[in-house]
Amino acid sequence: MHRGEAYLTEHRDEHLQQLMDLLRIPSVSALSEHREDMRRTAEWLAAELRRIGLTRAEVMETGGHPLVYAERMDNPGGPTALIYGHYDVQPVDPLELWTTPPFEPDIRDGKLYARGASDDKGQVFMHLKVIEALLAVEGRLPVNVKLLIEGEEESGSENLERFVSAHADLLKADVVVISDTALYARGVPSLTYALRGLAALEVHVVGAKGDLHSGAFGGAAPNAAQALARLLATLHRPDGAVAVEGFYDQVRPLSQEERDSFAALQFDEQAFMADLGVTALPGEPGYTALERLWARPTLEINGIFGGFQGEGTKTVIPCRAGAKITCRLVPDQDPERVLDAVEAHLKAHCPPGVKVEVRRGGGAPAVITPIDHPAIQAAMQALTEAYGAEARFIRSGGSIPVVGTFQRVLGAPIVMMGFSLEEENFHAPDEHFHLENFDAGMRALYRFWHHLAENMR
Repeated sequence: MHRGEAYLTEHRDEHLQQLMDLLRIPSVSALSEHREDMRRTAEWLAAELRRIGLTRAEVMETGGHPLVYAERMDNPGGPTALIYGHYDVQPVDPLELWTTPPFEPDIRDGKLYARGASDDKGQVFMHLKVIEALLAVEGRLPVNVKLLIEGEEESGSENLERFVSAHADLLKADVVVISDTALYARGVPSLTYALRGLAALEVHVVGAKGDLHSGAFGGAAPNAAQALARLLATLHRPDGAVAVEGFYDQVRPLSQEERDSFAALQFDEQAFMADLGVTALPGEPGYTALERLWARPTLEINGIFGGFQGEGTKTVIPCRAGAKITCRLVPDQDPERVLDAVEAHLKAHCPPGVKVEVRRGGGAPAVITPIDHPAIQAAMQALTEAYGAEARFIRSGGSIPVVGTFQRVLGAPIVMMGFSLEEENFHAPDEHFHLENFDAGMRALYRFWHHLAENMR
């Protein structure tokens, strides 16, 4: 066992008690009643970073909840890593569904239960303890390290992009490391190297100047709800592919190496269907369900509204109806270009007698770090060694805007090296963190910093 890993093992109980102290602070960013708790958490982290040996650690203002910045830059000419995480947590409602109080940490069955245990205090804390071990055992860090720990991630990171843009020089790094993602499954070391992007819009179909009586006008007047249904039906082909012209033009294809890596995970489509309670998995042909979930773009209708929806019957012809639509995007797709294509399609397929109005929402491109990047390879090697099993490449079908912010503003590759599991109830009652990943994750991080120094020198 490496001396640093021995240190982590020797101090494990002490570290768990420290983590539980951090988890006891109710740092709920969405609720104004916890404003002082937010500052208390930031100050706790800054003090701990100073105690373990960071040469600079301070609480910085944002216009909202404060964030924590820290650094130790004692490797002239060596690579610099920016570690990002967040100290804020989700609200705890419904409280009655918690087995134990959310801010009274409890260990049972090898899991640590508390709000923030997995998302994201536990994972942030792991980085602090690995830095502590490196400095205690080796006296220095293998790479230059900066930390940015924000307090608004769970409430939209309202001030983060502005802060990152204003402090780009301070945050400049060769790689950004984020531990706020999940492993593929228990016992399967895995690294997220890509996230899908997002493009959102609303479509409104407008018919007559007001709602009409279906007896007096039915059969002659346009029905906005029916027109909307016809319009939405044109967005996909019968085989499940998106029918919007140009939608796939910019899509970066999956490499054979990526497809082989996904296949090696042996994703069970039958179990997935059973878990969802469905009998089929529709979608773009030619791809597995896992490939469609992670690496192919989608267009989803998220909600439909219009006409009478109350109890009983109202014989109305609605004059207006609408739908909310989002597209998940993959690398090389431009959100604005995708929105242009969808809007053009909707207007070109507008049924007679109505008009179409399109309101654009937000958008963000996909994020990807090439799997052959030295930082990615360092992480894969560290995960394989720490878990004693071959690490796997995975993607996420979701979007994390802050990751795109770092990539866009800092121009640095992103290593999403998370240790939680999807089953850990991140935003729900009884949030927990498997302590086996607390232990293995810190071993992996300890080795990662050494491999990163070797790969990027």
